[in-house]
Amino acid sequence: MDIIAAYQQVGTYRGAAVMCGTTHKTVRRIIERAEAGGKTPDRAGRGRNYDLVAELVADRVGVTKGRISAKRLLPAARAAGYAGSARNFRRLVAEAKRRWRRDNHRGRRPAVWTPGEVLAIDWGSTGSLHVFCAVLAWSRFRFVRFADNERSETTLAMLAGCFEELGGVPKVVLADRMGCLKGGVVANKVVPTAEYVRFATHYSFRPDWCEAADPESKGIVENLVGYAKRDLIVPQAPFSDLAAANIAASAWCTEVNGVPHSEICAVPAVRAMPGGTC
Repeated sequence: MDIIAAYQQVGTYRGAAVMCGTTHKTVRRIIERAEAGGKTPDRAGRGRNYDLVAELVADRVGVTKGRISAKRLLPAARAAGYAGSARNFRRLVAEAKRRWRRDNHRGRRPAVWTPGEVLAIDWGSTGSLHVFCAVLAWSRFRFVRFADNERSETTLAMLAGCFEELGGVPKVVLADRMGCLKGGVVANKVVPTAEYVRFATHYSFRPDWCEAADPESKGIVENLVGYAKRDLIVPQAPFSDLAAANIAASAWCTEVNGVPHSEICAVPAVRAMPGGTC
């Protein structure tokens, strides 16, 4: 209050500073704060050398759906008057891409599971053997068996064995767009084969499919089935034959499914075949 009173008396920052034994900068800050109602006045933003072309960059990023590179965009910016460095321009383009992706996200479709509703299935491979993996959503019940092919009759036999192991049939079987069950695609919708339709009708479940080239959709199958692939198909030694592989797979599933599921408890005590690609 002494500084404010001194300023009102003499009318200058330096005069008030001499009277109060402080600096004119301190007097100025206090007076400006008082004039702003007791709040610190907002600082004026510092301009950047790329503000001139920020709108141009945002337009080009939007037109190319965030795929244009700063190197390709720099000549156009130079022609529009940008005189800064390429490094600073890359910062502008990177920020424009981040804003575009944030505002134009495709949207997530989180899977909300109901007990016993969805069975996710997929094929993997390890060496010369093919691995059929199924996971019952929500409970994470695993079913893993080996085969020497991925034909339609093999897949349906695996599904029938999975239903028998489960002791019931789920409402929906969610699969990737595997060729053995896909009869065709019409308007981006998968048409199942006649054999698969008869099989689904017999067991009273609805076939469902992942969306094409859609990580959010395909990830549901690939991540759920990934439990079985990561936890059970980690080779430590090649199997002698297909029968031995299936015996071992059955033992693994019995061990894993007998433990209350969690991210830690789901890993079996003995890992079986590491190596190989899944």
